[in-house]
Amino acid sequence: QVQLVESGGGLVQPGGSLRLSCAISGDIPDRYTMGWFRQAPGMQRELVGLVLGSNTNTRYHDSVKGRFTVFRDEAKNTVDLQMNALKPEDTAKYYCYVQRLVGASYWGEGTQVTVSS
Repeated sequence: QVQLVESGGGLVQPGGSLRLSCAISGDIPDRYTMGWFRQAPGMQRELVGLVLGSNTNTRYHDSVKGRFTVFRDEAKNTVDLQMNALKPEDTAKYYCYVQRLVGASYWGEGTQVTVSS
């Protein structure tokens, strides 16, 4: 089983930055899709950013392109999300996600990000 533990969430002002980190432990996949999703109250969970097997192959939601960067650090067994130029509409609970090339997917418990003055 894979365990995912997110950290780094909190309250930040519009225009500010946060870095989320997801620590990956257990049966760590060697081939993967991993990254971050988010969900606001009453809304569907949506993609934020994914690493598709390599940090050179990424996918982002249109609303965060150019502002957010997802990065897989194999040495530290983390997948991180750097968020810059944050907007109030980025407010959501952010979830770490790991998908094996074939088979199971895993979710963290989530970390809250609130962007407000």
